[in-house]
Amino acid sequence: MKRWLGKAETTLGNHSDRLNAINIFPVADGDTGTNLYLTVRAAAAAFADRSTVDEPVNDVGAVLSEAGRVAMEQARGNSGTLFAVFLCAMAEPLAGHPRLSAPLLAAALNRAQIRAWSALSEPVPGTMLSVLEAAARAAGECDTAHNGDDSNQALGLALDAAVNAALDAVVRTEDQLAPLHAARVVDAGGVGMLLILDCLRSAVLGEELQDELLDGLHGYDLQDPHIHAGMPDDDGVEVMCTISLSPLAAATLRQRLDELGDSVIMSQVGAPAGRNDAGDDNDDEDAAEASYRWRVHVHVPEAEPAVAVIRSLGDPTDISVSQLSMPRDPGFPAGQHGHEY
Repeated sequence: MKRWLGKAETTLGNHSDRLNAINIFPVADGDTGTNLYLTVRAAAAAFADRSTVDEPVNDVGAVLSEAGRVAMEQARGNSGTLFAVFLCAMAEPLAGHPRLSAPLLAAALNRAQIRAWSALSEPVPGTMLSVLEAAARAAGECDTAHNGDDSNQALGLALDAAVNAALDAVVRTEDQLAPLHAARVVDAGGVGMLLILDCLRSAVLGEELQDELLDGLHGYDLQDPHIHAGMPDDDGVEVMCTISLSPLAAATLRQRLDELGDSVIMSQVGAPAGRNDAGDDNDDEDAAEASYRWRVHVHVPEAEPAVAVIRSLGDPTDISVSQLSMPRDPGFPAGQHGHEY
C-alpha cells in the first residue's frame, strides 16, 4: 500500500498538467490533475505520520483506512473527493488481512465502485466512476474464473484485467459525455483513475508502469492544446467542508444542497461518533441517532446560501470556497484561489 500511493503521488505529479489540460467535465476549470495529485499526496503522507507501536503494520485494511481518512480530510475537488471515497471503501474488505489477493482485490474494488457511485447525488457514466466500475467488474470476473485462487499469480492476472478494463472504459468516456465528444478528449478523472490502478499493479507485481497505456488517448498527447482554456467560464463556486451529522440530517443536507447547486458529493469519514463498540448499541434506534462525520462537496452559484444551509444543520469545520471561473495560474496552488470561512 505504501509503494502504491508513493508511486501514485509521483505519477499524478508528472501527469497533472496534461490531466488539467483535458479537464472540461463537470466544469472546465482545468484542475482535475492538481486536485488528484494533492489528495493522493495527502494519502501517501499519512504513512509518514503513522506510529508502528500501537497498531500492527501487517493489516492492509488498517493502513489503507488511515490513508483514506487523511485523504478525505484534505480532498480537493470532485476528483480528489471521489479518490478519497475510493480509498476508504477499498479498505473495508481488506481489514484484518496481511496481504492482498485476487478475491480481496475484487471485493475491495467492488465496494469502492458502489460507494463512489452512491456518494454523488447525480452520478453520470463517462467519468472516473465508469472506469472504476469497469475495473471492479473485470477483477471480479477474473477471480470467479480462477475459483477464488488467492495465489500471487492469480492476483497478477486480476490486476492486469482491472487495468485493461479501465483503459477500455477511459476510451469509451469520449462518446459517453457530449462535452467530451465535442472536444474530442477522454475524461480527465478517468485517466487519473487509470493511472492510479496501474500504479497499484506496478507496486504489487514489482513491474514498471505501462506508459503505453496512454498512447492514442484523445487530447493526451503533449502537443495537444489545453482544451479547458477554450471553454466558456463556469460561474459559481465550489464549497467543501467536514461536518458531523446524523444520517437523517445528512440526507436533509444532501437534498437542500441538491436544490441549491450540483456536483453534490457526501461521504462518511470514519466510524460514527459515540458508537458503542461492545456491539450492544440498541441497533436501529441508536444507529439513526449516531453522529457521523461527513465530507461535503458542492458547486453553487454563490457560497453564502450553501454555507448557511450547512451551518443550520451542524457545526462544520474546514469550510473552503473556490471560484470555479478563476484562471488557473501554474504557479498558484489549487485550492488557494478562493477563501476559507
